[in-house]
Amino acid sequence: MPDDAHYADALKSAALRVTRPRMAVMGAVEANPHADTEVIIAAARERLADISRQTVYDVLNALTATGLVRRIQPAGSVARYESRVGDNHHHIVCRSCGVIADVDCAVGEAPCLTASDDLGFEVDEAEVIYWGLCPDCSTTRS
Repeated sequence: MPDDAHYADALKSAALRVTRPRMAVMGAVEANPHADTEVIIAAARERLADISRQTVYDVLNALTATGLVRRIQPAGSVARYESRVGDNHHHIVCRSCGVIADVDCAVGEAPCLTASDDLGFEVDEAEVIYWGLCPDCSTTRS
């Protein structure tokens, strides 16, 4: 897990002030990939007991806006956050238990999918969500 110096450097590089709440939220996201806000709030409070819910929401918005954190929201799910950014990876979601895992791009460089017609857009990212049953749920159903 990265240390505070890593988080401080990342915040500075994104032109954000280094604050204790931002450091706590970054640590919470890093330690809990694909976590929802409730998990992030609880994890941030382990590091900074008096951090408010609103502060966590504000920090997540700032970190997402600057690209330090990625927000994903598979259909039928609450928003989730991860610190793995900039590599255009995708996700696989279990239809039964909701677990989410990272999946690297299938082929080539980002974006790893090419639109049949980009309509004049300059495409720089492709987002794919694979759906199925995780190994545990597959075993349970058998």
